[in-house]
Amino acid sequence: MPLRTPLYDTHLACGARLTDFGGWEMPLHYGSQVDEHQKVRAAAGMFDVSHMLGVDVAGPDALPLLRRLLANDAAKLDVPGRALYSCMLNAAGGVVDDLIAIFFGAHRYRLVVNASTADKDVAWMRGHAAGFDVELTPRRDLAMIAVQGPRAREAVWSAWPDVRASSEGLKPFHASEQGARLIARTGYTGEDGFEIALPAADAPALWYALLAAGVACCGLGARDTLRLEAGMNLYGNDMTEDTSALESGLAWTVDFKEVAHDFIGREALQATAPQRALVGLKLLDRGVLRSHMRVSTQSGDGEITSGTFAPTLGFSIALARVPKVDGADPRPGTDVAVELRGRPMPARIVKFPFVRHGKALIS
Repeated sequence: MPLRTPLYDTHLACGARLTDFGGWEMPLHYGSQVDEHQKVRAAAGMFDVSHMLGVDVAGPDALPLLRRLLANDAAKLDVPGRALYSCMLNAAGGVVDDLIAIFFGAHRYRLVVNASTADKDVAWMRGHAAGFDVELTPRRDLAMIAVQGPRAREAVWSAWPDVRASSEGLKPFHASEQGARLIARTGYTGEDGFEIALPAADAPALWYALLAAGVACCGLGARDTLRLEAGMNLYGNDMTEDTSALESGLAWTVDFKEVAHDFIGREALQATAPQRALVGLKLLDRGVLRSHMRVSTQSGDGEITSGTFAPTLGFSIALARVPKVDGADPRPGTDVAVELRGRPMPARIVKFPFVRHGKALIS
């Protein structure tokens, strides 16, 4: 039996086409994936992300535990409401999962982890929490809705006026806690907006209020093209347990500054220099780049980790893991070949993100 979020019946009523995603029955689209993508870039769209899991971490040893679990340093979270993107790594430096950590204050945090890895993540955290004075509480009592786009915040305030005062001054990667409700200025689309956690029973009413405020229903299809245009990693594709975080474009999330930040995987990352780099690709001919396609470079073969047609750009883009060149990342502008349907197709290494806040960053 597939898992269903508190918004399952709401999606059916809104005409969603459903698909399996990590064991969850989720909306793929509500008619046109491209239209949903464009509405997020131009105005506002909303996504049910209730399949993801919030895990509350509380107790005197909450920070020491998080400094052990997270490659980014949770000690940076010194102001209540501040959020941090990080990964949990295994002893070899591979990625157990990527997540957002939010600091509530007084030894209280929330981690928001991926749906497909949620059970594994909770087991991993509990396995490493032995000896720490801390309590881990998975929050399956909550639903989560992401509202994204240049008009997203105004739409939320129109649909939910009583949160305006507490959320209007939120900076990016900050959150406001209101009892069981949490509104965070975070997202996975490269656009502004909020991610909202609230009691499961309250989610359908908020969804319909947002719909009445002009927010488009959006599914996983648009979410994937939006995040790839924004150059954001997808767990299981661009990062895995078997691949070093430093070979997954995640060096910016790994904090080696403090010796006391002895996170799991630190020793392995410092002992072995990365041999591959995650780069952006632009296809120079017609076609669509997809995961697992071979990429031929002058330094050897690599592989596409995520690929799609980019609606904002009008051509196909990808993230690919390719060999470094004399220890350095391949330079943008370098031409490569991608094996597409048995034929080598010309492509070019480019910087990512490809799109940010609706603006194309490559041409």
